[in-house]
Amino acid sequence: MSTWTVAPEPYDSPVAAALWRAYYTEVSDRYYLLHEGRRTDPDELEREIAAQTGAELTPPRGQLLVGRYGGEPAGTAGVRLLSDGRAELTRVFVREEMRGRGGAALLVRAAEDAARALGATTLILDTRADLAEARALYARLGYEETPPHNEQLYADHWFRKHLG
Repeated sequence: MSTWTVAPEPYDSPVAAALWRAYYTEVSDRYYLLHEGRRTDPDELEREIAAQTGAELTPPRGQLLVGRYGGEPAGTAGVRLLSDGRAELTRVFVREEMRGRGGAALLVRAAEDAARALGATTLILDTRADLAEARALYARLGYEETPPHNEQLYADHWFRKHLG
């Protein structure tokens, strides 16, 4: 029986880069298919993947975690320290073929632990309406929906959780 493991991973490792590409491709294509009936333009996809390196997800102000299922890279979660005891949860992703096996909740809980280790007392995040599975996950894990805390172009739902 396969099991999950979660461990820190350098944001620029080949494993992290491949998972970032899979994550960004999926959420970008999902957005464009829903709103414009097309997939992401390949040039735009490459620009955006390259522009969002994940460098902020490195100690001492951040952390990228990779979840492996049966030893195979299967998902990510990242945290970056902000101000006033807050950290942002980001890059929560599980490869489609690995979903339904408890990995997303495990990754989020590991990210909460990483945020605490960075000194955060509250974790915040943003997501989109069409990512209903993500919103359900956050609600199930005790996140409460809040008014906007940023002006991200594609965000339309904001959450927080006190890490107490």
